[in-house]
Amino acid sequence: MTGPGSTTEPPLQAVPTTRRALMVAIKRGGPRRAQDLAAELSLTVAGVRQQLARLEADGLVTHQSEADGRGRPTHVYELTPLADALFPKRYGDLTTELLSYLGGPGSEQVDELFEQRGRRRLHDAEPRLENLSLEEQVDELTAILDEDGYLADVERLEDGRWRITEHNCAILSVAQGFRQACSSELSFIRHALPGAEVQRVAHLMDGAHVCAYEVRPAPRSSDRSDIG
Repeated sequence: MTGPGSTTEPPLQAVPTTRRALMVAIKRGGPRRAQDLAAELSLTVAGVRQQLARLEADGLVTHQSEADGRGRPTHVYELTPLADALFPKRYGDLTTELLSYLGGPGSEQVDELFEQRGRRRLHDAEPRLENLSLEEQVDELTAILDEDGYLADVERLEDGRWRITEHNCAILSVAQGFRQACSSELSFIRHALPGAEVQRVAHLMDGAHVCAYEVRPAPRSSDRSDIG
């Protein structure tokens, strides 16, 4: 988990050098045979096949058998969608750029877009949360956040509250330019748990290494009148 302004190693760079070179060669040239890759990268065919087998075991390449013109089948390797996801993507930068054309962080149009996103997320989540106890809702909402890329988990605190922690910001580059992303996240969690009070207790944009939310059952109506 990294905070604002920090850098992380791009996913492709974490792949060992030779395997990364093979993936780049296939990305550039399309499906390739081991002997073609070996010639291009000045490696032995046996070595290339060994590295391709490891990539295939990791789910990063797949192969099909094709005739080589002499009636003998040969393997032709191509990247899988999992491998393609390791190559640089600039979706966050594009989104930030497009949002800036709507007037920037203070634009009412940007506010409306994030509100629409929140309504869509809530619409998708509600069928999974209905008819559940609050504790079950907290667990299921955490699963939804995790599926959305936030690397979320939840713990039950000693006083009966829950703490949902997002160890990854799935839209970090957007959130750094548009705080509506953060307020939208908090609003989504609150609306998804109408029977609870939700407070953000750690915020990545304020220098924490995670975003965290504490959840407690909302006071009963009689309790609210006593407080008032």
